[in-house]
Amino acid sequence: MRSLFLQGPSFDGYDGGAGARYQMKREVKSFWYPTWLAQPAALVEGSRLIDAPAHDLSWDDIAHEVDDRELIVLHTSTPSFRQDIHTAELIRARNPTALIGLIGAKVAVEPDASLAASTAVDFVCRNEFDFTIKDIADGMPLAQVAGITFRDTDGTIVRNLDRPVIENMDTLPWVTPVYKRDLDHTKYFGGYLLHPYISFYTGRGCKSRCTFCLWPQTVGGHNYRTRSIENVVEEVKYTMATWPDVKEIFFDDDTLTDNAPRVEALARELGKLGVTWSCNAKANVPRKTLEIMKAGGLRLLLVGYESGNQQILINIKKGLRTDVARQFTKDCHDLGIVIHGTFILGLPGETKETIEETIEYAKELNPHTIQVSLAAPYPGTFLYKQATANGWFDSTSDLLTDGGEQIAQLSYPHLPAPVIFDAVEDFYRRYYFRFSKIKDIVWEMLRDWNMMKRRLREGLEFFEFLRHRKEAA
Repeated sequence: MRSLFLQGPSFDGYDGGAGARYQMKREVKSFWYPTWLAQPAALVEGSRLIDAPAHDLSWDDIAHEVDDRELIVLHTSTPSFRQDIHTAELIRARNPTALIGLIGAKVAVEPDASLAASTAVDFVCRNEFDFTIKDIADGMPLAQVAGITFRDTDGTIVRNLDRPVIENMDTLPWVTPVYKRDLDHTKYFGGYLLHPYISFYTGRGCKSRCTFCLWPQTVGGHNYRTRSIENVVEEVKYTMATWPDVKEIFFDDDTLTDNAPRVEALARELGKLGVTWSCNAKANVPRKTLEIMKAGGLRLLLVGYESGNQQILINIKKGLRTDVARQFTKDCHDLGIVIHGTFILGLPGETKETIEETIEYAKELNPHTIQVSLAAPYPGTFLYKQATANGWFDSTSDLLTDGGEQIAQLSYPHLPAPVIFDAVEDFYRRYYFRFSKIKDIVWEMLRDWNMMKRRLREGLEFFEFLRHRKEAA
């Protein structure tokens, strides 16, 4: 089928790409590559991928693209679902015969409700959907396609058999040729990544059991399935040859360091290429492994510290001790590995005292940059079930403001949502408005004119973000 893969128009600056852990508008401009859309697009010959938010495209800009398509696949999420349904209805009105499907964690865990939301949607995919989409694009009748829930001709919602997860990850084609064909790589930013950057996965799944984390509990699973080292290295070579201006490759695996022998082997091969790279990591990587990664070109680790309170880490099944995280961070600082640390406020067990503990913990660890998020109970996660059972949030409310900023959804008798919401700004101000941190950032800017321009832009965006939060409070 003539197929279109679409990340639909949304809030201005909304980071809804399937690689994003939290779909929302960021503190500074940030767009992740729509890798989960690019992967099935790479399987379907003659397909096209449009990532509207990153390319600042409205419906009017892309409407003509749906006219001659037989299959249109939209990525959706809990925050963007209403807007994506609206886009599907616009597509249906313009192209009544197209087959329209939704992919993403939202529809994977709520397939029936997602289909019930609009008759414009013909099917939704559950769990991994790459070869599911290929089967549909190849013309297989929906009734025979494993891994979907679809609307039959009489309006009945039908759930087909599940599709087994992909075990041999090398059977998936590379996503980077789709990036080259359909995306402008200069449109993708990360506040802590060098620009321009390219990101893709070397494996799927995460063995950790964090109660809030969306992807392992909905699509990726807890078995870390990986591509061969040879396969990854060849895609890295292709990336370096295709985009000579790319300054960094980010491996978007949930936790690349889950398999220490593999990441060490990968680092050794990457070191031969002279490539600069970064990845997600848990704050428990042994120093020996860090040394090998650094020697192999590692620049930065994105590390989920979440909280400075040990009991909260136990509550969310993080599987991490704060003393281990301290040693890991010290090792990274000693080795010259940059850290972007992420923290979450409002997790079960949070109090005013634990928020203060986490702020002081972050200052002690002193990552180069940080991200402070609000606990988000996404459907399909243990946190969602826990919050629903305990009455901690209104499951009918939105996760975002009308402008796309994150809302504090969880509220406890001893710690109401507005207090948690306000603590994010306090966290940012107390972390970044320190003499030592300001000095580090200024020194970074003085050494690089491009970084000077970038940090000034990000500073303006950051203060605008804080202003919007005040208005939303």
